[in-house]
Amino acid sequence: MSARKPYTYITAVLRNGELRLDVAFNTPEVAVLAAVTDNRRPFLDLATPEAQVSISTTGAGPVTAQDLTFARDLADAAALYLADCERLHAEQANGPTLPGLDEIPG
Repeated sequence: MSARKPYTYITAVLRNGELRLDVAFNTPEVAVLAAVTDNRRPFLDLATPEAQVSISTTGAGPVTAQDLTFARDLADAAALYLADCERLHAEQANGPTLPGLDEIPG
């Protein structure tokens, strides 16, 4: 089995005259930056050498109630992602298991 290599996957889809961009970061080379601009607008950047995704307030304006809701949803999703990564990493550290091994009577 070959080792998995990190990558960033970017696709552009044109459907019914509408363009959609999808970015998948499958690499540990993702830089994360959260800051506030000089005009008091918060932003979050996720970037690799190949691509960058920036998230900010509605219309790049003042923080709205919808922006707060989105930021909370994002934080909740990030916390779940962290918990899943920690759990799966701990399981992998215990070594591979055989399918059905837990069902064998002792």
